[in-house]
Amino acid sequence: MYESPSWLHELWIARETLWAGFQASVAVSALAIVFGTLIGIVAGLILTYGKFWVRAPFRLYVDLIRGTPVFVLVLACFYMLPALGWQISAFQAGAVGLTLFCGSHVSEIVRGALQAIPRGQLEAGKAIGLTFYQSLGYVLLPQALRQILPTWVNSSTEIVKASTLLSVIGVAELLLSTQQVIARTFMTLEFYLFAGFLFFVINYAIELFGRYIEKRVALP
Repeated sequence: MYESPSWLHELWIARETLWAGFQASVAVSALAIVFGTLIGIVAGLILTYGKFWVRAPFRLYVDLIRGTPVFVLVLACFYMLPALGWQISAFQAGAVGLTLFCGSHVSEIVRGALQAIPRGQLEAGKAIGLTFYQSLGYVLLPQALRQILPTWVNSSTEIVKASTLLSVIGVAELLLSTQQVIARTFMTLEFYLFAGFLFFVINYAIELFGRYIEKRVALP
């Protein structure tokens, strides 16, 4: 009598496919979060303290990207960048799209946190002889960081979840890898639940990192 293979048996067979998808999801999410955060910090500083002619293009970037669905942004990067002569892979196109999306959101987080700090603190820094950059590094950013972190963690987890959209352009991240396994095994519920668990692991790691940084920068 034929007995269908157990889920654990199929999981063992599919381990390399799922592991490759997991690594791809972690890699593209990490790239987007790291570079998106750097872009967001620079854009947030410029939007807060820059002159109008410097702020204008960054304001356009932030408003345009934040108003565009991330799915459309990923497709635009995948199809438009090669058309403009930039030959990149689907993985790279997806990473660029997620990075731009992350950067636009982080910039608003940074801008809001900096604007919440009384401007008198910047003037006080000048009064004791600090340059603008010294005031920024020693006075403003440490305070802003405490407000930025919780929202940054939320934005980072959204990037991880948005990485599933890259399956549409053929990136074999965790969702697409899971779907490939399901197409072979027909164990839909089991493998989708397992994929959900892996995404939870990634996002929980980001949350733990955020808590660690919050404790490090918390006031004594």
